[in-house]
Amino acid sequence: MSVIIRKSLLELVFSGAFMKRWNDKLRPMELVEVDKQAHKMIVAWLLFLLNSGSMDVARKRALGESIVEGGIFDYLYRLVITDIKPPVFYRIKENPDHYRTLTNWVLAELSPRIMPLGNEFVRRMTDYLMRPEDAGLARRILHAAHLYASYSEFKLLKSINKMDHELTEIEQSFIDRLGEMRDLAGVAELLDEENNVLGLFARMCGRLRFQKRWSQTPRVPETSVLGHLYIVAAFSWFFSMEVGACRARSQNNFFAGLFHDLPELLTRDIISPVKGSSSDIAALIHEYEDLELKRVVLDPLREGGYGEVADRLEYLLGKAVGSEFKGTIRRDGMVVEASDEKLAGEWNLDSLDPKDGPLLKVCDSLAAFIEAHTALKNGISSGQLHHALYRIRMRFNETPVVAGVQISALLADFD
Repeated sequence: MSVIIRKSLLELVFSGAFMKRWNDKLRPMELVEVDKQAHKMIVAWLLFLLNSGSMDVARKRALGESIVEGGIFDYLYRLVITDIKPPVFYRIKENPDHYRTLTNWVLAELSPRIMPLGNEFVRRMTDYLMRPEDAGLARRILHAAHLYASYSEFKLLKSINKMDHELTEIEQSFIDRLGEMRDLAGVAELLDEENNVLGLFARMCGRLRFQKRWSQTPRVPETSVLGHLYIVAAFSWFFSMEVGACRARSQNNFFAGLFHDLPELLTRDIISPVKGSSSDIAALIHEYEDLELKRVVLDPLREGGYGEVADRLEYLLGKAVGSEFKGTIRRDGMVVEASDEKLAGEWNLDSLDPKDGPLLKVCDSLAAFIEAHTALKNGISSGQLHHALYRIRMRFNETPVVAGVQISALLADFD
């Protein structure tokens, strides 16, 4: 059965932007599920790199695939059980029969939207969700990343919820459970946010939840840059499945989506019309992003002993070819620009470490389209939102197929 990406799946992924977290606590800002998932998967990527250095290529690819898919399975599951408080959910998990009953219901709820991804995807998801006791490396990395991201949110709430009777118990639970994960390379460093560059980088990435997209345009929901990263990453994974990307290419596409707006830590979310207003302005913004990324992120990582992390970030961001939206491979130690045709054919090989570019741009544009479309559907009247939909539609009407994806036909489903 071939994989077909449909509107319902894309909207399901986006729905995490509505899902409130910590909604029984006083919050300085709305905390939503898709932001937490983005932060979780950024941390999972860091732990993946640090715990796979001694592995051969095949084992490393298998681990990366398990981490990405496991993260997606967890997210989809979470979207359905949205209002169950963690302590209640943990009690359910302690009883195998209760957990199995709940999971069967979740899978039935998800089935209409995930079936187009194929029977194998559904089988893998079912197997993963039905085995919560699995203590393999991928699952432990995801659990550590989940705890770190949730604890980061808790720290935002802590100072304004001092009268909450649950606060001490919640914090001690995070400390105890993260303490059990310190045998994983990188966990101790991530928790030492004040003194370790890896912890500082992870905390810095979490700050992208403070940056709202379309900041001058009212929207419902108000997506952040951090949440947008996860949406683009998930779209990239699903479209990689649709076009038959190899393991390395699929993983690179997911992680490239997860980091493609990382420079906005340093420049904020500069809207497309500003970037496209002139080639000189676009070049100036790009130059500033490169300089600041090197100064604030890449150089400190290298100086702190995390050169591999910096190198992979540079590759995912397409620094060697000038843009994250250009396809690449690695051959003989060199980064080479790759066309869509080559990536779909003879260069679709794990050994070449391929990464799509135009496909990533499609996912970025599609995420922006759904943000605007959803806001309009929710009653927000805005000329900027209407213009954004028109601009994206026109672009893909002119090029209806990009990197093997029938993007114009997919957009037509939103009429």
